[in-house]
Amino acid sequence: MTVTPVVDSHVYCFGSPAADQMPGQQVWHALHHQPAWRIRDRAPSDARRLLDPTPGDPLRLATDVDFRTDPVHRRFVWTVDGEDVTKQIYPPDLADLAYGPASCVAKMDYAGIDWGLIHVDRVLGQDPAYLADCVRRYPDRLRSMAPVDEPAIRGETERVARDLEAAIRVHGLHAIKFIPEYAYRSGARDWLDGPFRTFWDVASTLGVPVFLTLGAAPGHDDEQAGYRAELGNVRRFMARYPKLDVSLTHGFPWRAFLDGDGLTLPDWLWEPFGESRLHLEVSFAVRLGDIFEYPFREVWPTLEALLRHIGADRLLWGSDMPFQDRFCTYRQSHEWLDRTGLLDDAALAAIKGGTAARLLGVAASVA
Repeated sequence: MTVTPVVDSHVYCFGSPAADQMPGQQVWHALHHQPAWRIRDRAPSDARRLLDPTPGDPLRLATDVDFRTDPVHRRFVWTVDGEDVTKQIYPPDLADLAYGPASCVAKMDYAGIDWGLIHVDRVLGQDPAYLADCVRRYPDRLRSMAPVDEPAIRGETERVARDLEAAIRVHGLHAIKFIPEYAYRSGARDWLDGPFRTFWDVASTLGVPVFLTLGAAPGHDDEQAGYRAELGNVRRFMARYPKLDVSLTHGFPWRAFLDGDGLTLPDWLWEPFGESRLHLEVSFAVRLGDIFEYPFREVWPTLEALLRHIGADRLLWGSDMPFQDRFCTYRQSHEWLDRTGLLDDAALAAIKGGTAARLLGVAASVA
C-alpha cells in the first residue's frame, strides 16, 4: 500500500537574532497584527511608536525606543515614555529566541508530521549553509527553501543570482523563496523587469519550484486593489516562465477579505489559477487564529471554494511553525481539515502531503 506522507509545507528553523536582523525585526514588530501591550499591567499599547516615518521613508525606524531582545522572557521589548512594551509574535517557549532543526523535528513528531519544508525570511536570517546543515542533520525529515537578497537585486543582480545558484547547486537546497515586499522597500516598482528579469532568467533554470509571499503592490488605494495588481504580476511571471511550478505562501491575504463572521472572496482571485502550475498554501490557523477559533468553522466555506476553483492537487497545507503556536496546537493546525467533511481521502492526502511531496520530489512510502 502506498502511503502519502503528512507534509508541513511551511516551517522555519532559525538561530537567535543577530545584530543585523534587529532593524528588520523592529519593522516587523511595528507592522504585525499581533497586539502590543505594556509589560507592567498588560494594558494595550501602540507598536507604531517603533517607527518614525517621513514622507520619503514611511518605515524609518524610531531611534529612541531601545528596541531589544528579552531572552529571559523570550520576546522582543522596547521602551515608550519610560514604559516597557512588547508584542508576542514569537511564541513564548523559544529558548534564546531560536527554533533549531531538533526543536522543529520534535514538534513534528508529536503532531504526526512526516517532514517539513523550511521557509526563509530576511528577519530570521539568510544563511544557506545553516539551512543546508538543518537538512543534513535530518535528511529524511526536512527540505529547505533558498533565500534571496531581494533588495540587492537592483544594484547587485549578478551577485544575487550567483548566491542563489550556490544555494541550490552547492548547498543542495530545494526551492526558491521570493518576497516582493522587500524589493519594493528598496525602491523597486516592479519585481519582473529590468534587473529582476536578469535574475529570474537565471533562477528559472535551476529546476526547483518558486514560492512567492505576496502582499499589495505599491501605488494602490487599498489592500485588495494592490493584491489584485500583484496577482497580475504573477500571471505575467508564469507566462514568461511556463515550465516553473509556483506556489503562493500563506494563501491569500485573508484579513483583507474578512466580512462579518467569514470571508468574502471576489471572483478575480481565481483568474491566475487557470495556469495549472500555480499552487496555493492552505494556512488559516496562523493568519486568522486570533479571530476564529479551532476548528475554524468560519473558513470552511472558503476551503470549499478553494477546492472548487483550484483543486486539492494544487493546494498544500502549511502551519507557519513555530509562529502558529500562538493560537492552537500544532496537531490542531492540520487536523481541522479532517473535521470539515469537505475532503475525501484522496483530497485530504493531497492537501496534507501529496501536493507538497510532488512539488519537492519526495516519494510516497510503501507500507
